[in-house]
Amino acid sequence: MISQSLALYNWNNGVIMIGIFALVCVVLVGILINFMMSGKPKEDVEETDDTATNL
Repeated sequence: MISQSLALYNWNNGVIMIGIFALVCVVLVGILINFMMSGKPKEDVEETDDTATNL
């Protein structure tokens, strides 16, 4: 009787938690890709470096 009330035999809670975790991971990766794509593009201006020696 007591073995039927243990949470180890109920897979519903675990499946829901894994689903929510996967959804959060997908959302975070999507936000990261969105930030990477919407960043300011670098300008193609070459700045001179005083410490570099040009041979």
